[in-house]
Amino acid sequence: MDATPDRFAYRCLPLTIANSLGWEVLLPCRVEAEWNGGQEIDDLRVDVADAPWCERKIASSHFGSGILTFQFGYVARTDAGIGLLVRGVPNRPKDGIAPLEGFVETDWLPFTFTMNWQFTRPGKVAFEQDEPFCFLTPLNHHDLVEYRPTIAAVAEDPALEAEYESWSSQRREFNQRLLAEDPAAVRQAWQRWYTLGRTADGGERSRQHLTKLSLAAPTPSDRAAGEPEGGCIAGDGKK
Repeated sequence: MDATPDRFAYRCLPLTIANSLGWEVLLPCRVEAEWNGGQEIDDLRVDVADAPWCERKIASSHFGSGILTFQFGYVARTDAGIGLLVRGVPNRPKDGIAPLEGFVETDWLPFTFTMNWQFTRPGKVAFEQDEPFCFLTPLNHHDLVEYRPTIAAVAEDPALEAEYESWSSQRREFNQRLLAEDPAAVRQAWQRWYTLGRTADGGERSRQHLTKLSLAAPTPSDRAAGEPEGGCIAGDGKK
């Protein structure tokens, strides 16, 4: 997103909020991996730059099929009914390799888990020190079974249909003015309805509308605070 012209991607509020819906887990050292395209464990070579982290197998070829495995290193514990969605960092693609998502029932799990990435083609990739290799989002998965998705024609809700048609008409007209380089449209640059939490007619739709989301940073427990630093957010599997 930083690499887009004028950081244009940050104009998309759904993207920026998604980036904040969880916590990044950072690598303690550089990891380089190279896959030759084979399916065996030995077909993926992994080099860990720091010897102690290499001994702890912070990253390795464990499953085969071009899958790079990172050790999370913590025993995570969440409240009853809450688990962790374990995935790659949102909106941060990495060339040649893709994150594999998993959901872990951390409300009962007494051991740690892994974060896995799969090569999309033979080649070499590198994860730098302090680069996030994992993203954690707590999720009440039991609530999802209560949802009953339905598909209906928008015309079944005349008020919603009218609002949609108003938005659609104004969006088309604004885009046409941009193409014509209308000075007022160029100065405005984009319509901020969603960012402002408003409809096309200027009405306010939700008092819970988010424009920014800041989550608390992890802190050590009282007992862990007196222990030596583990050296990295990835931990050492002992805390």
